[in-house]
Amino acid sequence: MNQINKDEMFGNLRNFLKSKGIELQEGSYAEGIRKSCDMLADTVNLSQRGFENAKNAMGKGLDHLRQTIHECTAPRSAARPRQARAGTKPGAAKSARASAKKSSARRTKKGSK
Repeated sequence: MNQINKDEMFGNLRNFLKSKGIELQEGSYAEGIRKSCDMLADTVNLSQRGFENAKNAMGKGLDHLRQTIHECTAPRSAARPRQARAGTKPGAAKSARASAKKSSARRTKKGSK
């Protein structure tokens, strides 16, 4: 977004008031309004920069999150077999599933009596 020029804001306010029938003449009252316009322009410009920085930081965070999700959900490569994981035996998964089925079958028989 474009920066707001301090003098331009005061000039636009002066023209607006003039169209409503109020003319600002140089003096202490006009100087106070000019300083207020300067502060307002500075505040708007700083907030615009802050929003841009926040938008950029949030974009980086979202990119990192997307990358993490992609890495976790991406299919495993065919070159690495499932049984080659560290700490597991090739037949351990089958025997664990078989023993779990037997114990669940025992529980259902007891519960049905």
